[in-house]
Amino acid sequence: MGNVTKIAFLGAGSMSFGLSTFRDMFSSNTLAGSTLVLVDHNPEALARMVALAERMNRDGKAGMIIKSTTDRREAFREASFVINSIAIDRMRLWKQDFEIPKKHGIRHTLGENGGPGGLFFTMRTLPLIFDIIRDMQELCPNALFLNFSNPESRIVLAVAKYTPIKVLGLCHGIFMARGAICNITGISWHDAECWGIGLNHFQWMLQVRHRWTGEDLYPLLREKEKTFDPTFQPFSRKMFKIYGLWPSCSDDHMGEYLSFGWEGGEHGHDYEADAREREKLKTDIEAVLAGGPLPTEWTQSVGERTNVVVDGMINNRHHYLESAVVMNNGVIPNLPPDLAVEVPATVDAAGIHPVSLGPLPDAIQKLALMPAGAQQLAVEAAVHASKELALQALLADPVTNSSDAAVKLLDELWELNKPYIRKCV
Repeated sequence: MGNVTKIAFLGAGSMSFGLSTFRDMFSSNTLAGSTLVLVDHNPEALARMVALAERMNRDGKAGMIIKSTTDRREAFREASFVINSIAIDRMRLWKQDFEIPKKHGIRHTLGENGGPGGLFFTMRTLPLIFDIIRDMQELCPNALFLNFSNPESRIVLAVAKYTPIKVLGLCHGIFMARGAICNITGISWHDAECWGIGLNHFQWMLQVRHRWTGEDLYPLLREKEKTFDPTFQPFSRKMFKIYGLWPSCSDDHMGEYLSFGWEGGEHGHDYEADAREREKLKTDIEAVLAGGPLPTEWTQSVGERTNVVVDGMINNRHHYLESAVVMNNGVIPNLPPDLAVEVPATVDAAGIHPVSLGPLPDAIQKLALMPAGAQQLAVEAAVHASKELALQALLADPVTNSSDAAVKLLDELWELNKPYIRKCV
């Protein structure tokens, strides 16, 4: 058995993300003996996920100790890691983030990480994040804040810039890019490797190679893409043809950062399908808890890499992370240092070590600077609860196509989000 630790998991009542984390945690025994404390404000949801965690921990022979509480401060005492997957009334508020700007003439794709929706997701989320961080500073000041919540880049930037707490963001977007490339080329998932850099949900694959031979797979991708199903990720493929590199992680996510991103689809998130999937997942979990078998896929890691980070840091395993959201500080030399970027990294007992793959190609760097500036301004607006800065952030965002519309939607969404907006520092 390796070293042991204590991990606090905020938002553990979330069925989808809770299950993803459990699949990582309980698919091996690398964290055997460590304590996982599940935290959620909803006792019913928490109880369901505690029961599932205990079942998966037992069946997977992971050997972890499972505890739970509705009090995050209790969970933070002596914790070395805090996993964050919280969101405030996620679906209802996200839907208004999408529909209100659209009513005022804004053409956008998702309203989550970019555009007006990304701004207000930031405005209401950061005050809660800073409450959590203040508790960490008091109760576990040396712990790593491991963030999975959106808007990922803005949360990492705010925590890193305004607090002493160590922070790391993880996202599976690079695996979505790899999946798309494998789909087009016919190369097996296990035989492909991608090296990407950029912003979260706006990475570009500098290299795509065969894992075992090192062969450059870009020539094959370019050839196969010409005749591949034209309905598959048409917007990403358009960008690929223009800029010569494959982007992550999907048409709609990428479209959040571009003035013409609506060409990737203006449908928004499918809230009804999401609700149906959650009901199905609830039914599946209840069947397992009633004594049914674990679905085979639940016994395998989903690639969120929580266990990889924790194992690397407590046992000095020197693990490689295909992608990590960190402060830039020169890792991508032609992007601002005070910006959260997504790059490869290694993790060991000394911490998280971002890997520099050099600069972004010039044309892509010019494209990335626009949403980068909007992200920086949105963080300042949220941290200072400033409506004036919020308007400036909106006007700096390439998705905003009208100053008059910006003022109108700002007034409307500000009033709706007033209960959540407050100064963070």
